[in-house]
Amino acid sequence: MEEQYKELITEIIKKQIVILGKDLALIKARNVSAITIDSDGIVLSVSGNPQQALNHIMSEYSSLLGATAKNIVKPVLEKYPDLKISLDI
Repeated sequence: MEEQYKELITEIIKKQIVILGKDLALIKARNVSAITIDSDGIVLSVSGNPQQALNHIMSEYSSLLGATAKNIVKPVLEKYPDLKISLDI
């Protein structure tokens, strides 16, 4: 299941790179201490609770984009029906 969260969070970061630009999207992603990413935004590891890491990264992007951040990732979330995802943003 952790692999699915890694893939999901990577996809979210990739979407944010397109919208915010690589530098800002990666800065916001690196504010989430529970995830480790490479220079392209690929999640290498998730420590602790992956749902909390997902909520934290969405909170980071929502601080810039508001509800738009959640709307942008809805199609991505739908690709992972096995994950019980609840966004607290």
